[in-house]
Amino acid sequence: MAAFGTVFTAEMMLAEYSNNQWSEPALVPVNSISLHPGAHVLHYASTCFEGLKAFRHSDGSIHIFRMDKNVARLQQSSDLLALPKVDAAMLRQMILDIVKRYAADVPNPPGSMYIRPTHIGTEASIGKAAAPSLSSLLYVLLSPVGDYFAGGAKPLRLLLEDNARCAPHMGMVKSGGNYASALQPIMKARAAVQADQVLFCPHGDVQETGAANFLLIDGNEIITKALDASFLHGVTRDSILTLARDRGMKVSERELTVDELLERAVKPGAEAALSGTAAVLTPVGTLIHNGREYAVGGGVAGTTTASLRQALNDIQWGKAADTHGWLTKVC
Repeated sequence: MAAFGTVFTAEMMLAEYSNNQWSEPALVPVNSISLHPGAHVLHYASTCFEGLKAFRHSDGSIHIFRMDKNVARLQQSSDLLALPKVDAAMLRQMILDIVKRYAADVPNPPGSMYIRPTHIGTEASIGKAAAPSLSSLLYVLLSPVGDYFAGGAKPLRLLLEDNARCAPHMGMVKSGGNYASALQPIMKARAAVQADQVLFCPHGDVQETGAANFLLIDGNEIITKALDASFLHGVTRDSILTLARDRGMKVSERELTVDELLERAVKPGAEAALSGTAAVLTPVGTLIHNGREYAVGGGVAGTTTASLRQALNDIQWGKAADTHGWLTKVC
């Protein structure tokens, strides 16, 4: 089976911004983009994207999960990167149109259609390091995917690092540059201590990993960093916290120090997890800090993590009522 995210549909939706206006979105071949080598995105990283999924229900209908939340976040990222403003209604329709066209290619659960709206600055100017691109491309890619953990989600190993994932004022932007800045620390952690990911904890403040939000589960309480500009405001994170509140759990969005994390994580029954679009909710079994390994709740996948993951999947797959209005029916 092909690696997650490496298979694409033959076409995508694309709109171009120039002369202060957006073109009419069009269906184009997926390999049709042509960029000037001086394009702003190639030199000054004026790029942002989103990740969301469409799911097939048992009756054959196709539903997109929390599309409006992702559209709003792409608008926010575009604004923070000084890219041309994205019209929400236009992007929403672009997503609906391309998913409907390739509805037959949406896999059955646990597979899904991964949707990747992307916005890039295209103005050909290498003299605009301190000025925004006045032209851009907005496109929507589709990638049919299977289960992110085809062999089952094994508890992850995280290395705690006293550095930030990215510049503090850029954390809430879903931009490629943030992922690039986290890549070397992750590669080094894999080589040095066989860690799956790095949990970035600048000045002892537990934030996020290179590609997911972090949650500590202690009994009936979920603890996670309060929203600010320094880290990504995950849609899956928000969904999991909402489901936790629905079942009467205490949700504490606050500062969490490394010392408190290590103290609470080793307690019997404690759990930790990473939340994200691709992996949904993945258990964490080991925290590595200053050369020492800490087994989270015994180092095995926790029951609350599994239960919350299943509850979210059940809504996405149409097996449970969508009481929060998260699903948008495509066809």
